[in-house]
Amino acid sequence: MTTSLTGNPNPTRIVLVDDHPMIRERLAEVILREPDLEVCGEAETHHEALQIIDSTIPDLVIVDLTLRLSYGLDLIKDLRVRHPCIKMLVISMHDESLHAERVIRAGARGYITKQEATRKMMEAIRTVLSGSIYLSRGMASKLTANLAGHPRSRNGLWVDALTDRELRVFELIGQGHGTRRIATLLKLDIRTVETYRARIKEKLQLKDANELMQHAIRWVERGA
Repeated sequence: MTTSLTGNPNPTRIVLVDDHPMIRERLAEVILREPDLEVCGEAETHHEALQIIDSTIPDLVIVDLTLRLSYGLDLIKDLRVRHPCIKMLVISMHDESLHAERVIRAGARGYITKQEATRKMMEAIRTVLSGSIYLSRGMASKLTANLAGHPRSRNGLWVDALTDRELRVFELIGQGHGTRRIATLLKLDIRTVETYRARIKEKLQLKDANELMQHAIRWVERGA
């Protein structure tokens, strides 16, 4: 789907990647109030997003972290390789303290929660398009300290111990998916998923599969 403004021959072009049509519609409404911006494409999945972005080469991609059948962080990494000049802004239901550092390291230039999206979206878009990184003031300070090698308080963020792939497996467990289904979704061998599960239990000091499931469900509910 393409939405264009009339009267501006060279608008800044944006692709929206989110598996919720109402979220995309709301974002498009905010963006289209600006005479120099247009939504040149929309996608629900990783594969669909790559097709649209390859064909339109937008200036900015706004991507949700939790996509249908995939993980937005994987899309960010793919786009960083395929289209290094395209800027990316993440929109997510999760608090930025849980994911912002991961997405910036992966190649995105900003992070905004869906709770703030309508009020802060244009500020985030303009900041990213200008070449700067958009984060809340508190998160920007934490990220700067981390990149400078300064120790930081964990603040209970035990998920920091997990790799990006382990975190994705953990999230899928919390969504109720079993090992076989996770292997299918992530295109992995079942034994590989079992290895991830074992590593997660070890890193989070969980006793068994039941405790792993309980923690994963709470994690997903916290971000909902």
